[in-house]
Amino acid sequence: GEMPRIRTTRSKKKPMGWDTVEGPLMEFQKKMRDLENAPCEGKRKPEVLWPIFKLHHQQSRYIYNMFYKKKEISRELYEFCLLEKFADERLIAKWKKKGFEKLCCLQCISRADKQFNTACICRVPKGDLEENKLVECKTCGCKGCSSTD
Repeated sequence: GEMPRIRTTRSKKKPMGWDTVEGPLMEFQKKMRDLENAPCEGKRKPEVLWPIFKLHHQQSRYIYNMFYKKKEISRELYEFCLLEKFADERLIAKWKKKGFEKLCCLQCISRADKQFNTACICRVPKGDLEENKLVECKTCGCKGCSSTD
């Protein structure tokens, strides 16, 4: 009988236009590794994760903008990036919905309904907060991601 072919992730053919996004994506990956290896003495556990959440957001936003806003990448390449986890498909799905265009992370909306039926502080429009109130989400460090801001 024939030997089964072993598929490696590296053998997956990159879609056309990959070279457009490869540089920035590799840069994001490098920054992510640096963050994951950064010393965390003196920081509270959630604060260690904030830059990681932020970078995750930025990388997804980059792919989102390249496809939806700038139209510089093909649907095939966009879907490849989602499949290979270069962008967060669930987060992007929220950005396409009215009211969630600037959403920071999925935790800030999933936790909202569970706890006290309230929205995360970062989801509250700045106009609805006490004047000069400093917003900083405890989960991801977001300083406000309401669509109306």
